[in-house]
Amino acid sequence: MPPGNYRTSTTGYYDRYAAEFCENTFTVDVSGLYIPFLREIPEGGAILDAGCGSGRDSLAFLRRGYRVVSIDASREMVAAATKHTGQQTLLMTFDEIDFTDEFDGIWACGSLLHVARHDLHSVFSRFSRALKPNGVIYLSFKYGDTERMEEERFFNDMNEAVLGLFLVGHPELKLVNLWITEDLRNYARGRQNVLNALVRRNVMADGSDGTAPQ
Repeated sequence: MPPGNYRTSTTGYYDRYAAEFCENTFTVDVSGLYIPFLREIPEGGAILDAGCGSGRDSLAFLRRGYRVVSIDASREMVAAATKHTGQQTLLMTFDEIDFTDEFDGIWACGSLLHVARHDLHSVFSRFSRALKPNGVIYLSFKYGDTERMEEERFFNDMNEAVLGLFLVGHPELKLVNLWITEDLRNYARGRQNVLNALVRRNVMADGSDGTAPQ
């Protein structure tokens, strides 16, 4: 079980090391990851960059003509993303997401991996409600099957089996694609694999999507 203060500790890490984190991530080329996600997004569509960090991906989507809402739980990352993108990033945790049928896609690159498993179901439900019918979510996790602390940061590692179990609890979400890549950052601690997934808000034959009424 993660410590009770894992969110505060993790957010505090990004507040303290925002400049270093941006330096290490902003110029990393992840354009290959955009391809399966953006082919599902209509031209000029709306994207929620959930846990946007430095704003690297938000900026890439903006430059491609998409409408982007960027959010992050760290004040310092919000400031950095606002500077990099030229538009206001929202200071918002996943638990504060309250959009309904608003986005064609949600980009959660390296962000949900900081959410403990006992909190992840509610986040998935909020993401589902924020999507338009047939909208998609891109998710990525460090590859593994454990929950752990790495210094001040909490990590929820996922593999195919663990993610599959979570999706069973969300019939409104259908797995579209699942693939493994190597972390594109050059870490001194060695290579790490990443689990990538694309899921769709599933619209059923009766027009519902399996989400609970609000």
